[in-house]
Amino acid sequence: MGIVSDETRTASALSVSVALCTHNGAAFVGEQVQSILAQTSPPDQLVLSDDDSTDLTLTIVRRLVDDYRARGGRIDFVVLENHPALGVAQNFAQAIQACSGDLIALCDQDDIWVPGRLEVITRYFADHDDVTLVFGDARLVDDDGRPLGRTLFHSLRVSARERDQVERGIAIHTLIRRNIVTGATAVFRRQLADAALPIPSGWIHDEWLAMSAAIHGRVAIVPGCLVDYRQHANNQIGAEERTLRRSFAKLRQPRTERNRNLFVRAQALVDRLHGLDDRVDKHFYRLAWEKLEHERFRLALPTARLKRAVPVFVSVANGKYRRYGLGAQDALRDLVQPT
Repeated sequence: MGIVSDETRTASALSVSVALCTHNGAAFVGEQVQSILAQTSPPDQLVLSDDDSTDLTLTIVRRLVDDYRARGGRIDFVVLENHPALGVAQNFAQAIQACSGDLIALCDQDDIWVPGRLEVITRYFADHDDVTLVFGDARLVDDDGRPLGRTLFHSLRVSARERDQVERGIAIHTLIRRNIVTGATAVFRRQLADAALPIPSGWIHDEWLAMSAAIHGRVAIVPGCLVDYRQHANNQIGAEERTLRRSFAKLRQPRTERNRNLFVRAQALVDRLHGLDDRVDKHFYRLAWEKLEHERFRLALPTARLKRAVPVFVSVANGKYRRYGLGAQDALRDLVQPT
């Protein structure tokens, strides 16, 4: 069922492509590219897919690559320019398709990689030939690269149970509830791109790649923080710190659009699995179908809050909110959010 070759390859034999996506990233992209080119085990290819930047993003990256090559560095450099912009998910899909390495590292424009990141990860893949995608924690830093005193996993509240499910090879039980894989920390085998693309409407690239990896192979967590994940005002996707104020604010937001999006995403997952027929474990298909039915139920809840109470409490008692969503948090949203 898996997509990983039976042939074990050494770390030195695994070529690495970096899929770097940018949009007006001149403020930080130079520091990111420098950290990529300064790796103790440098990548073989850098694919830059730019989404209609109007600043000096492309100039900065081209200059750094030229300087690297002038110093004797060897790297295949591919530049893709989008006019108009494709959006985050499709920009990454384009970059991934252009990658030729055995491993593909997703890369945001504003982070910083620790020098040994690729060396650690290529060794991990070489030692675990059943692993399809790896991800990890990251140190959160501010605009100037100063540590904020917390990590990505802390901000996302990744639980011991979720980490255990990933480590036991049943990441799908976590991912069917919510995504815990941040693309800036993710690296995967090239074969996953063939299985996962195209990215369905409504899905973010990292969420879809993680789900596909759990279906077609195995997801794993690489220990430690190998990325400085920069938090700043212009983050397209960041690590939002959860607070009581933000939680209460979400309860006042209309529920219809969010629930419709969750339903559309669940339908896309079922459709993709259905198209794979016997190539997918029937257990995965059952989980996806039950997730779809749960989101269908939530979308169809009555407009009047009082009329939602009984069906929501019944679904809570049946464990569906816990198995297919965020548990009490989603149930509370369904009880009190306006339509």
